[in-house]
Amino acid sequence: MKVSDRPAGRAGPILAILALLLAVTWSQTAAAGGPVVELEIEGGIGVATADYVKSGIEHAVDIGAELVILNMDTPGGLMKPMRAIVQDILASPVPVAVYVTPAGARADSAGTYILFAAHVAAMAPTTHLGAATPVALIDGAGDDGSEDTETAATDRKIMNDAVSYIRGLAERHGRNVEWAEDAVTEAATLTATEALENDVIEFIAVDRNALLEQLDGHEITVNGQSRTLSTSDARVVAFEPDWRIRLLTVISNPEIVVILGLIGLYGLMYEGWNPGAIVPGVVGAICLLLAAYALQVIPVNYAGLGLIIIGVGLMVAEAYAPSFGALGLGGAAAFVFGAIIMFDTDVPGFGISYAFVTGIGLVFAVLLVWLVGYLLKLRRRGAVSGRESIVGSVATVLEDFTDDGRVWIEGEAWQARSAVPVSKDQRVVVRTMDGLVLVVEPVPESRGDR
Repeated sequence: MKVSDRPAGRAGPILAILALLLAVTWSQTAAAGGPVVELEIEGGIGVATADYVKSGIEHAVDIGAELVILNMDTPGGLMKPMRAIVQDILASPVPVAVYVTPAGARADSAGTYILFAAHVAAMAPTTHLGAATPVALIDGAGDDGSEDTETAATDRKIMNDAVSYIRGLAERHGRNVEWAEDAVTEAATLTATEALENDVIEFIAVDRNALLEQLDGHEITVNGQSRTLSTSDARVVAFEPDWRIRLLTVISNPEIVVILGLIGLYGLMYEGWNPGAIVPGVVGAICLLLAAYALQVIPVNYAGLGLIIIGVGLMVAEAYAPSFGALGLGGAAAFVFGAIIMFDTDVPGFGISYAFVTGIGLVFAVLLVWLVGYLLKLRRRGAVSGRESIVGSVATVLEDFTDDGRVWIEGEAWQARSAVPVSKDQRVVVRTMDGLVLVVEPVPESRGDR
């Protein structure tokens, strides 16, 4: 054997070992899969919720996630955002698992549709789902038959649309189609155990770690392609909403909308009564714009908004023309009833507390009457600075003088002129101003005694 052949002979085993190590490393990496992105839905489902879920799924795609877990505890919400969430889940290239958690949580109404849309449906023990009957936003209690017939036809259209929608979602993932229809038509509900027995969900897991263990090796279909999940050692990444979604979530609360609207009205009214204050006007305008934006993304009845405006107007009138409380009480009542009517309390997650509305109405009514009364008193008070506030005021003589001398008024010494002699500490009244010189005369005895 030649000497030059020996290195080549030694390199063969080394290369084989390196190739084996690379293969093992690659197989372990492939087996581990990508991270798991975790989202949270809590409370009513609205526009902010839909934006959050869409952003979370896009983030999962960007980082090559193995799975998206959507933890859910919701009483339901609005139909349009719910459909947007369902569409995002169905179009997602990353599998989405909806997990109803924690113990005691629910996936009612719109939450049920979202659960049926998921690639994997799971629940924690002592949770439930169902009651997916759509809320009718039109009151069918008409007096003539034609109105009832029209309303009944509308209700049938809404019901049939909801039934076909949820049946399609159930068929897509091989879940119980008959029960899905009952959830809409009969408002049926199931516990976690019953949902598993009726083929509505695939897993019951006490926590997220238990769910990931059960999902490891589970086969699903994503966009028509079969896929096996690898989640045993997956790294979980919690996805937090950005500031825009957080702000939209806060201002979409009906109670926050009422407070923003009142602050906006009060701020603009104060700016109108006291021009130049600037801060109340700026804050009021911002609050009103936020309230107006929120009213575009939550269900409202504008007749209720009209009652709120009338109520505020009556409370303002009480301050201008006291009616022994009649206008003020009427305004407070109009405000309370308007706030109750404005928000449809039948829509899950977007109702408003009667106690809150009553309390906030009374507090703001008292505040408004006091504020308007206080501003009116300030106007009747007259000038508190400048020439108008000095002329007619009483000053104290600082030194004995005839003709020219000094007096003390409004916390400072002024040059003064008197046609008669005055003595130190004597009280004098300012009759006029000659430039920066005060023309004074002694206070009459009767006025000085007072």
